[in-house]
Order: sequence, then structure tokens, then C-alpha cells
Amino acid sequence: MGRLQGKRALITGGTSGIGLETAHQFLNEGARVAVTGKNPATLESARKELGPDVLIIPSDAGEAGAQKKVAETLRQSFGGLDVLFLNAGIAELRPVEQWDENAFDRSFAVNVKGPYFLVQALLPALANPASIVLNASVNAHIGMPNTSVYGASKAALLSLVRTLSGELISRGIRVNAISPGPISTPLYGKLGLSEADLGSVAAAIQSQVPAGRFGKPSEIARAVVFLASDESAFMAGSEVLIDGGMSNL
Repeated sequence: MGRLQGKRALITGGTSGIGLETAHQFLNEGARVAVTGKNPATLESARKELGPDVLIIPSDAGEAGAQKKVAETLRQSFGGLDVLFLNAGIAELRPVEQWDENAFDRSFAVNVKGPYFLVQALLPALANPASIVLNASVNAHIGMPNTSVYGASKAALLSLVRTLSGELISRGIRVNAISPGPISTPLYGKLGLSEADLGSVAAAIQSQVPAGRFGKPSEIARAVVFLASDESAFMAGSEVLIDGGMSNL
């Protein structure tokens, strides 16, 4: 408790799943927290669940221009920022032949372009020291069928972790990544599959995890707390894989 005492933190996609659980853990560790989200229903739900002291910012993570508005809202409300968790993302699983340009562009907009321009917009507000954590994926490391675009977008994030770390470390800004394996979150429910198909997909994915189960959002959030805190002060440009051994196969 208290590892983030007094720190100002922004979590993108913080209204459900890993982001919402991380918001809870940040609050428990003493941070002042802001979250972004797009869905009005989950925004309102998060507002009620997280309480009145959390800043809720409606924003589309895939719109580059919207990131300046997020940064300005943070500047006005918090004055600056100590922790940025770039968590917002989408996962569309399709065979190669079923992709079109619009869907491809949307995945990269949400998973790569939006986070990049949010970092750019927030640079004047980031403290020294500060910590940026990107939510990548085990899919950047393994050749899972139907994840060509998703995996490529997450691999791009891992590249950004290395290059941004090299560029920003002199300003006292550390950049690191977590790469979760399959986690029990609402993300899989957004794939547009029937309940039967969703169950089949989940069973197929779980069979590839040596630990024999999906991970819990709390297991990811605890790693984000570590990377956000001063306990990880000597980590920069690093990736923490939390995948139940999936990448070892």
C-alpha cells in the first residue's frame, strides 16, 4: 500500500477489464487517477464504481486529434502527470482473406496511432521522473492463426517501447511494457462471435496455455503497479510477459 502515494496517473481504456482493475489498484496505492473510455455505458459504470475522486474522460483512443483534448483535460485537472498506462486497445481475430483496409486501419489507429499521439500530447505534462507503461500482448511473440493484424499492432508497440525509452530516458521518463497472455476480460466478448463460437475460441486458446487457465485482470494490474512505482526505477525499455508460459511453447 502507498507505492503510488501522491502520483497522478492516467489509464486509457480504464472503464473495464485490465484498465478498470488497474484503476482500483492505483487508488489503493495512493494515486490520483484519471481514466478514458468511449462507451457511455461503461463510462457511467466506472464513474459509479471508482467514485467521485476519479476523473472520467470520454475519448476515442483511435482518433489522433482527440489525444490533445485528453492532454489538455489532464493539464487543467491534475497540472501534470507521473504515470501513463496506455491500455486501450482492440482485438479483431480474422483470417487474412477476411481483412479489409478500413478494419486494418482501425486496429492500428486504436492500438498504435492513438497511443503514440497521446504520448506526444502529454510530453509537456509528464513529470521528471515519470513512468509510461504500454499494454502489448503475447501475440507479438507467437504465430497464432487469425491474429495477423492484432499481433502486428502489438509488435509495433513493443518497438515503440524501445525507441521511446531511448529517446525519453534523458527527460526522466521510463517506458516499459507488459505483455499479457489470454486474460478473462470483456475483450473477448467484443469479437462479434456467438456464445458457442466464443466458447470454442476460448477453449482453443486455453489449451495453448501451460498454466491451464486464463489470467486474471488483477494479475496484470499488479505488474502495472510495479512498473508505475519507484520500485522499478532501474527498468527502461523492458517488457514483462505475463502469459502462463504461453510464449515458451
